[in-house]
Amino acid sequence: MFFKPKVGSQMPLFVFCGSFIKAITDKAIEAKYFCLWSFLFFFSGLIPTVSSAQDTIKKPKIGLVLSGGGAKGLAHIGVLKEIEKAGIKIDYIGGTSMGAIVGGLYACGYTANELDSIFSNLDSDAIIQDVIPRSNKTFYEKNNDEVYALTLPFQNLRITVPKGFSKGLYNYNLFSKLTHNYRHVRNFNELKIPFLCIATDVETGEEVVFREGSLPLCLAASGAFPSLFSPVEIDGRYYIDGGVVNNYPIEEVKRMGADIIIGVDVQDGLKTIDNISGATGVLVQISNFKTLEKMNEKAKMTDVYIKPNIKGFSVISFDLGGMIIKNGEQAAQKKSEELKALGSGYKTVPQKNSMRADSLNLAEIHIEGYRNYTRSYFLGKLRFKPGYKISYNDLHNGFNNLNATQNFTSIKYKLAQESEKDVLMIDVQENPIKTFLKLGVHYDDLFKSAALINVTKKNLIFKNDVISADFILGDNIRYNLDYYIDNGFHWSFGLKSNFEQFNKVSKTDFRNGQIKDMLNKEAIDLSYNSLSNKVYLQTIFAQKFLIGGGLEHNLINIESNDVQTASMDIDNSSYYSAFGFLKFDSFTNKYFPKKGWYFFGDFQSCFYSTDYNNDFSKFSVFKADMGIVQTVFKKLSLKAQTEGGFTVGEGVNHIFDFVLGGYGFHKFNNFRPFYGYNFLDLHGDSYVKGSVGADYEFVKKNHLSFTANFTNIGDKIFDNKAWFKKPDFSGYALGYGLETLIGPVEVKHSWSPDNRKHYTWFSVGFWF
Repeated sequence: MFFKPKVGSQMPLFVFCGSFIKAITDKAIEAKYFCLWSFLFFFSGLIPTVSSAQDTIKKPKIGLVLSGGGAKGLAHIGVLKEIEKAGIKIDYIGGTSMGAIVGGLYACGYTANELDSIFSNLDSDAIIQDVIPRSNKTFYEKNNDEVYALTLPFQNLRITVPKGFSKGLYNYNLFSKLTHNYRHVRNFNELKIPFLCIATDVETGEEVVFREGSLPLCLAASGAFPSLFSPVEIDGRYYIDGGVVNNYPIEEVKRMGADIIIGVDVQDGLKTIDNISGATGVLVQISNFKTLEKMNEKAKMTDVYIKPNIKGFSVISFDLGGMIIKNGEQAAQKKSEELKALGSGYKTVPQKNSMRADSLNLAEIHIEGYRNYTRSYFLGKLRFKPGYKISYNDLHNGFNNLNATQNFTSIKYKLAQESEKDVLMIDVQENPIKTFLKLGVHYDDLFKSAALINVTKKNLIFKNDVISADFILGDNIRYNLDYYIDNGFHWSFGLKSNFEQFNKVSKTDFRNGQIKDMLNKEAIDLSYNSLSNKVYLQTIFAQKFLIGGGLEHNLINIESNDVQTASMDIDNSSYYSAFGFLKFDSFTNKYFPKKGWYFFGDFQSCFYSTDYNNDFSKFSVFKADMGIVQTVFKKLSLKAQTEGGFTVGEGVNHIFDFVLGGYGFHKFNNFRPFYGYNFLDLHGDSYVKGSVGADYEFVKKNHLSFTANFTNIGDKIFDNKAWFKKPDFSGYALGYGLETLIGPVEVKHSWSPDNRKHYTWFSVGFWF
């Protein structure tokens, strides 16, 4: 029987040859059979080859091109929703600016719905400026932001301006967290979807295509819109928004291997002068000159070209993100048939826990780029050290702390891998500006009108140091001088000197009523002068609290200006003390907080005096102040506060008595505000006070408030439990406050059922 192989079979050659020889041996084969067999031999080898080629026909690769456009680029998310509905598998992604950011995150595996959720929950103000939470600032930095209305940086005796409105740290922190799963990846082909993005070399104008590197850093560089964000430094080169040179990188995506291109274009057309809004609008127009010339040709190269309606939106319209995303969906729906034709039933899988990535096990921390600061300074600001496991919140808070110092024009970081741990690599650029002129204005009913001129100099003598001098001109001339060396976790060193003075008709005479009795008056005309000089050490305790102590010299001069006495010194003594303190403050805002809590505690032990009145004996003063604020509704905040103090010692001369009354002045020595009573109305060597209040922001930056406060104050009230009884004094206040560039402008009307008196106080500007 002649052997016939099965057509299309892939019989091994040695089996076939064996069968062939056997057939020849068994039967006499004529030549024609041999020729036929030879034909079948070759044909049987050809059939499997053709069949195999048909099985491996290449499916076309689909590339996605996303243009830049700032906030208008949120429309990409809406388009991605429709791409997912069509079941399209994206094989390559290329983007510029906002297109790079959305595309890069999509390449990491985020679904369109996840991106919608992420961008919908962002702080729209923080995206375009470095909004640093108050809790990330030191007490020095908080004071800087809450005293001075205007800061002018000087370099070589000239006012300078930064290269960008924002460093973009908020965005960079966001990118670093969102790309956690790919934090060690340096080749963007290794992302879930191969990816590239475009940036512009700010020095040469060269187009740069990023296919590798630190993904968060490259996204930040591609989206660094000129003037809005500072240039991003990568390996010694400085980059800005890629939209300046290539806002629609279709050629690059084709080179990746894409056969079919889906493109989303959110670029503006050229506008008339009447339709250009603001400085960013001018920059967008300039950028569009070059890119729009090439756009017609690029649109023709695009297989599915999607152009969302972005009319009426600008590059900073992040607060309108929901509408922009919806417009992207609608634009993609118009191309639904073309998209469905590309669908393959592919389904995206949500990341789910990607936003919860919260584990960084730090092996090392490397810091580069600093000269005038020490490693201890950086670790003290970061508030974490190598060898510890930290969260992304810890990481971001640390960099916000660094940014709050304003000592660096650029702060960038990336995460490398060492075994199973992370290595944090930080690169900073020091701010070359070391001198600042700061200005402020204020009015209150105690110090009256005042204009503040401040000169601040950093790195004056040592690394990490800063000197600040306030000169306060007006009805009462005053000054503040502060020199500080910040050593972070290590003990820091400081010197302070300040002078306070005011004139006021006062019910407190600082002699326990002796002067008033002698003059037979309820109140006397008083001149109060206080010069304080301190030397101190302080450090961070439990990574949150500021703890410290030192020595203080106080020169107190108090005079009665009553016409009957023709000026009389009530005291003119120097006092020498040791002091200590513990502080914490997480209020979101000093004047109109929405949440947070604070605690201030300190003691002062006075051991020597020049003793003008020959009545000095050693004494100690202890005091504490704490409060908490919580927003119960969107615009209504409730605040509870309590404070108190007492003096230990015999024969106290009452110069350091606690004095309560009035509102609108900054806290100094032992003077405290109290509603319902005038300035300097209540006094004693011990007191306890509590208050509750509500603040309602009925229109942005406009506040209505109500406060009730209560106190027991007198001499030795803690010795006989007098502090625990029903309050002796109470007061209430209704107020209106407006947040302005020079600080809060407030009016408070207060009254007390105790004395049936009403007082209205005005306060303008930051308190100093």
